[in-house]
This record gives sequence, structure tokens and C-alpha cells, in this order.
Amino acid sequence: MNILVTGASKGIGRAIAENLKAVGQVHVTGRNEEALKSFDSAGYFVCDLANEDELIQLGEFIKENSIDVLVNNAGEYIYGGIDEVNLSDLNHIISVNLKAPIYLMNCVVPYMKSQRFGRIINIGSISGVMGEAHASLYSSTKAGLIGLSKAAGLELAEFGITVNTINPGWVDTELGKSSIEDSEFSEDEILECIPQRRFVKPEEVAGLVKYLISAEAKGITGQSINLCAGLSVGI
Repeated sequence: MNILVTGASKGIGRAIAENLKAVGQVHVTGRNEEALKSFDSAGYFVCDLANEDELIQLGEFIKENSIDVLVNNAGEYIYGGIDEVNLSDLNHIISVNLKAPIYLMNCVVPYMKSQRFGRIINIGSISGVMGEAHASLYSSTKAGLIGLSKAAGLELAEFGITVNTINPGWVDTELGKSSIEDSEFSEDEILECIPQRRFVKPEEVAGLVKYLISAEAKGITGQSINLCAGLSVGI
């Protein structure tokens, strides 16, 4: 397998890339060149997904490396009321969280079709399933990934290509911690709302990605899988 993981500089993306080394040639992309260099990968490409020129160049990198497993992990989080939205933030988060995954899927699918094999994993969020007050931009773009995976999963099923979304809840990462700081709730208050009273570990997300790209999971496509320590079930 030739694998590409976006947002692989740290957090969930880094954990996914590390885990998938055992099953294929892992290529990584992100904005932090030093972090990408420190990862023992098959290749890396420095890219800001909000920059259209760099995104197009990443598409060429994908084609040159015959990527047949794409993990769209990179994402941005913006906290604020719907009445505080500005066009700059709106354009940025749509570009990173939704436009880039769609474009990168467009780049990988021709090769996947020719091989009659492919795996696409979109990393969504429980906020795209349940909604999150004061995070409407984030929630809406992550909800978009769920619809994207359903439609593409249906479209590509006959070619042996699966497309699925994983929706993590609160994850023990730098992004997760910073989103707590941005919110109006303390860490203890958030933990009280999670049935398992804990944050999901990045390695749990990585393990699910590894399963979904395996032969054993070839019948799973177009699905939205919540990995949230019970957060989506209720309180």
C-alpha cells in the first residue's frame, strides 16, 4: 500500500502515520517541515491546504507516488458564535476541512480505479454528528465529510474502493486541549459529559484507521463511525 496522511505533523495524524508503517509505505504532509522530516516516512510534502497552489502541487505528489490509501486528517477548529463569523475564517476553514479532502480524493481516485482497490478515510468529528454550539463552522465542515463519504462510498463501491468517516470525540491532543481553552467549559466539566469520563487517545483513532484499510473491512463503506467514549449516545 502507498499511503498518504494529511496533517501528520502531530496529534492524531502523527499517530495514524506511525501506526500504518506496519502495513505500507507511508507518505506524510503538513505545514511543519521539521516535524515531517523527523518522521521516518517514504516521503513528505510540506503543504498548507488552504493555499490553492500548494494543494494542487500536493495533488501532483499524490499522482507521482501512486497513492492508494488516503487519510484526510488535517483540520482546523474555530470557536465563536454564528453572529461573529467573518468571511476570512469561513473561507479558511472550508478550504482546509472540506475543499482539500474533496480535491485530494479527486486526485487519488483515478489510480484507485485503475487498480480496482482503494481506501479513503476522512477524519471528521463528533461535532459534525451532534453539533457544537459556538463551533458552527467546524461542525458544518465536519458534517460535510460525512455526506462526502456516503456519496463517494456509493459511487466508488463497484471499483473496490471504500470511503468512510471516523468521528472522534474529545481527543487527548494539542488541538483538543486548545479547543477546551477556547470553550466556556473547564476540562472537568467536559469530562463529566463524556460517559467513559475520559478523552480518546490518538492511538485509538489510528487503530481504527488501520482496521478500515484492511482486507477484513472491505465490506465497510460510506459509513460514519463515532469514536467518542460514548459521547454520541447521550447523557
